[in-house]
Amino acid sequence: MSATTARRVLISAGEASGENYGAMLIPELRKLLGTETQFFGVGGEKMRAAGCETIIDSGKVAAVGITEVMKHVATIYREFFRMVSVARSRKPDVAVLIDFPDFNLRLAEKLHTMGVPVVYFVSPQLWAWKQRRIWRVKKFVDRMLVIFPFEESYYRERRVDAEYVGHPLADLPLPQIAREEFARRFGIEGGKKWIALLPGSRKKEILLNLPVMLQAAGELGPEYEYLVPVASTLSRDWMAQQTGGARVHLVDDPCAALLHSRAAVVASGTATVEAALIGTPFIVVYRVSGLSYAIGRRLVKVKNFGMVNLIAGREIVPELIQSNFRPENVVRQIRRLLVEGDPRAEMVRNLEGVRKELRNAADARGKTAIVRAAEAIGRTLLNSQPVKQKAT
Repeated sequence: MSATTARRVLISAGEASGENYGAMLIPELRKLLGTETQFFGVGGEKMRAAGCETIIDSGKVAAVGITEVMKHVATIYREFFRMVSVARSRKPDVAVLIDFPDFNLRLAEKLHTMGVPVVYFVSPQLWAWKQRRIWRVKKFVDRMLVIFPFEESYYRERRVDAEYVGHPLADLPLPQIAREEFARRFGIEGGKKWIALLPGSRKKEILLNLPVMLQAAGELGPEYEYLVPVASTLSRDWMAQQTGGARVHLVDDPCAALLHSRAAVVASGTATVEAALIGTPFIVVYRVSGLSYAIGRRLVKVKNFGMVNLIAGREIVPELIQSNFRPENVVRQIRRLLVEGDPRAEMVRNLEGVRKELRNAADARGKTAIVRAAEAIGRTLLNSQPVKQKAT
């Protein structure tokens, strides 16, 4: 695919996982649309390194929970309308909105009024909660690119142009760094068992999840080494402050940390899929404000929170959510996974089943999820019709 003039692509990714996918998409889109293609939008360091001009740093708009969003609403709205203003002046040829639905579904509406074709990559979990938002997708999104097999039929049954492209994480090889080298790089004692603590990628998530993880680590004691990956959207210095002098190691590669750890405590989100694909036994934890949980729980339509359990169709990984997320519960659950025995062996088998499902789906398509997504974006750019002409 070539163009006589440089294409302009708006990419909006407000969280660490989405920003990672955005950074992976940019070089593939350049191959299709031309090396002069211009990228701008919402993102972080990885997207900047890939050549995207980040009009808004994702750290300024990322929030978690209903009440947490309310506390930052002025900043979020100011940055939102700044992005809308830039989009209106630059007139992108296509917009790629990655997850982050509270921000991106509203951005889709504004882009729709400008006549910009909108591709949504990584579906909002409408099948789980806030299902009423489907009208926004039907009206303002040209194409929905989903990463889980069951999502394609969900959207098509609701007359949304959806395509399953596969999960980007399923295409990635395991980290190549040896455990010994990883230990040397971060000053970790290699003779001990390691436990990875993944509290999330947003500051509010860290503030709510990390303290309980650190308390649990304190109860488990010094016979283990504790690894805390720092998300690309967060400052290492800020993360160091949050550990409060606890005996943990801040590392920069969550996948390597998971691969070389005996077990992990993982905040609900994309990291649970990473842990499943790597095969490390883990528990899912999460906490938001009490009011956010009370409101949100009434809107959730599924039994489990962890994506790995949703993929499996049953609880194969323990979930400690909200009031159940206490240090003593973390210690009790993680100890079952640190030693050889039935609980650990059963979880390893179940995670292998999830891993095979995701990877087999990817292999059947012959191309990586990112390549398929880039091709779908390219087709949308060339063949798009105004959204208002689509059936509703």
